[in-house]
Amino acid sequence: MNDAKTLKDLAKDMRDIDFSMLTTRAEDGSKAARPMSNNGEVDFDADSYYFTWADSRTVRDIGGDPLVGLTFQGSKGLFGKPPLFISVEGRAELIRDKASFAAHWNSGMDRWFKQGVDTPGVVMIKIHATRLHYWDGEDEGELTV
Repeated sequence: MNDAKTLKDLAKDMRDIDFSMLTTRAEDGSKAARPMSNNGEVDFDADSYYFTWADSRTVRDIGGDPLVGLTFQGSKGLFGKPPLFISVEGRAELIRDKASFAAHWNSGMDRWFKQGVDTPGVVMIKIHATRLHYWDGEDEGELTV
């Protein structure tokens, strides 16, 4: 087993991961997961930002229970090395401020939100990680943030 990864190490690894799965809990206790774009242009500092529609199930679920999960899977490594897996537990916050949108926006999101940060009905989800667990080949570890 190698030395434990730091938050900075995981941030570097996460830059190459295009999507995460965001898991929320519904009012009836069931769980729902959906893919969310992971902006590789931003270094992970224990906070993740995603954009979605204000009337989505995701937003309703977070409004009822802000404790969420994120999962990430890196691509397969060289010579059959297993991919990196990261599981994040965190607390979600719903943000509706356009200035905050602009700080986390990139042109790739215009595909879904045609008017950019001015698109009606857009909300930003900020997830602050409280615990991360990772598996990298035979190495695994956990970080509390």
